[in-house]
Amino acid sequence: MMASSYNAKEEDGHHSGAVGPGGPGAIKSKKPDNTAFKQQRLPAWQPILTAGTVLPAFFVIGLIFIPIGIGLFVTSNNIKEFEIDYTGVEESSPCHICSHNYAWNNTNPCQCSIPFTLEQPFESNVFMYYGLSNFYQNHRRYVKSRDDSQLNGDKNSLTNPSKECEPYRTNGLPIAPCGAIANSLFNDTLELLYNFPNGTSISIPLSKTGIAWWTDKHVKFRNPGGNNNNLSAAFAGTTKPVNWRKPVYELDPSDPNNNGFINEDFIVWMRTAALPTFRKLYRIIHKNKDMPTLPPGNYTLNITYNYPVLSFDGRKRMILSTISWMGGKNPFLGIAYITVGSVCFFLGVVLLIIHHNYGSRSNNADIPN
Repeated sequence: MMASSYNAKEEDGHHSGAVGPGGPGAIKSKKPDNTAFKQQRLPAWQPILTAGTVLPAFFVIGLIFIPIGIGLFVTSNNIKEFEIDYTGVEESSPCHICSHNYAWNNTNPCQCSIPFTLEQPFESNVFMYYGLSNFYQNHRRYVKSRDDSQLNGDKNSLTNPSKECEPYRTNGLPIAPCGAIANSLFNDTLELLYNFPNGTSISIPLSKTGIAWWTDKHVKFRNPGGNNNNLSAAFAGTTKPVNWRKPVYELDPSDPNNNGFINEDFIVWMRTAALPTFRKLYRIIHKNKDMPTLPPGNYTLNITYNYPVLSFDGRKRMILSTISWMGGKNPFLGIAYITVGSVCFFLGVVLLIIHHNYGSRSNNADIPN
């Protein structure tokens, strides 16, 4: 019988017959160092799963998630929402002529009107959105096609935009704002009228401020020079984007604090959407004290059709919506909570039955004499 010898150095990766480091007979071991980390000897806690710990966990998760899901689902369903598709694809649509005859290079806007009826009153503040479908704002080149330094008011970037903006970087003069995102700015104009039973109409006041994120409005977007009262001089030496009808300093001449790069319609559009079907906040209808914000009745949506979408098989819509403490209408979160809670509760019942029927059996086999 051959005797085997044990050498601690050999276990640590050192061989007794090997020459020291750098010697001609040195053999490099592939064995990890004998440390607690590399040998996986660090202190660890490993739970022991038993029926007494697993079953209560399933039941507790179910009892917590199901009521939360029901609350979220009911809250979402209480949010009132009304949507109108005004793309004009159908021949019966009042916007059919505008959708088929309008292009980016048109100088005269096309106007159309769509009547609709609200069956229920809209209380509290009402938010008006515009929605687009089949518009991929999440495309990699599209998302990168902007110059954040230029949008932050940097004068050097104003006259020398980033190369990421190509091919919307220059057009004889530097473009401000440059890039594909700014060039494709949504520019339809939406107006809302309430029609009285006697045939007269009144315009619903729409607030165009307060629709952008505070950080975008006051931090990320700034006009060059910091002077909002003389923007034509601040943007001297630049030109408008290719698809725009007017320069950036004429987006809202009536309000210096909502003009140029700090125009809130522009800021909202520059925050790109993650999915090809999306909505963006357009206006806010503030609540009335003595009556519903939008009472039930007949309304008219007047549209200045400036934004063609048929070239990419897109759709356009207007959405009126209220909100709650959880935001806009979104039943998915409530359904997800109810589903997870129900599955956990069901698994708890199944495991409890299995444990009741088979858990009392002894794991040790009796050996007969």
